[in-house]
Amino acid sequence: MLVLATALWGLSFPTTKALALAQQELLPGGSSWFIASLCVVYRFAIAALILLLFSARTVSRLTRLEFEQGLGLGLFGGAGILLQVDGMAYTTASTSAFLTQCYCLLIPLWVAWRQRRPPSVRVFLSCAMVIVGVAILAKVDGQHLNPGRGEWETIGASVVFTGQILWLDRPKYAANKVTHFSLVMFAVMTLVCLPVALLTAVRPADWLRAYGSVATLGFLGILISFCTLGGYTLMNRWQRHVSATQAGLIYCVEPVFASLFALFLPAWFSAWSSTEYDNEKLSAHLLAGGALITAANVLIQLPCATTRPAATGLGDPSAVGRENQVTG
Repeated sequence: MLVLATALWGLSFPTTKALALAQQELLPGGSSWFIASLCVVYRFAIAALILLLFSARTVSRLTRLEFEQGLGLGLFGGAGILLQVDGMAYTTASTSAFLTQCYCLLIPLWVAWRQRRPPSVRVFLSCAMVIVGVAILAKVDGQHLNPGRGEWETIGASVVFTGQILWLDRPKYAANKVTHFSLVMFAVMTLVCLPVALLTAVRPADWLRAYGSVATLGFLGILISFCTLGGYTLMNRWQRHVSATQAGLIYCVEPVFASLFALFLPAWFSAWSSTEYDNEKLSAHLLAGGALITAANVLIQLPCATTRPAATGLGDPSAVGRENQVTG
């Protein structure tokens, strides 16, 4: 289910690119900050309204823990998106894609510090394979990794996304209703990005003009239905069944799906919106990088031969540790 979530998030890359190209014709000379923040505001506000309709009968029973979990997820998610968007204006897309995956290293370090023991060899090896795989996939050039504003903001976004994954992993939220805390999460992400859209808007009419065509509304619909309601609710529902380390590695499959979608969707989107957006070509970088990331996720999911499977946690190192304490 989490791999499916990454596939839906991967769809957002060519869709967002096509949306930006279409909006350049509707808002010539418009601020990239306004276009990006407005997309986030509409995307998560509409998703929150849809969830509100689906949970109208139960939302009055929203608990304090559900509100607390949604608030934390929304603050982490909103801040992470803002840092990532601004950072991409000051660095290359490939460098941004590479540095965003830093959370696959940060999560094992946090877990090791919390548990007061180093990560296993398997975790070290899986993390190394993911980092190399993403570097190959993104065609990272070491000469462009000199830390500047864009690089530091992208690393900061990865740190924030790490917090989002770990916040979702907290055991005290295990009984929360997914639609309830997801509703709060989407609403908070909307509120985090709303001031940016308000401050960067040139004219009030631009809020409607940015989505004044059938194509732009269609792209927004894809982002809301598949990438937001689909991807985030799958994450919120199923991440609790794996460890945070496993989740971080699984989420690194996202650029693989993004690259696969970029092989054929741009031509379809360009025909729909009458813009120039060429398909990318299948390359050795995609095959090699995707193979390494996939192999790393297979490795981290292999059962451990030294311990019997835990009844809960499904591979969570903390669950295995608790079980060893009991059986010992």
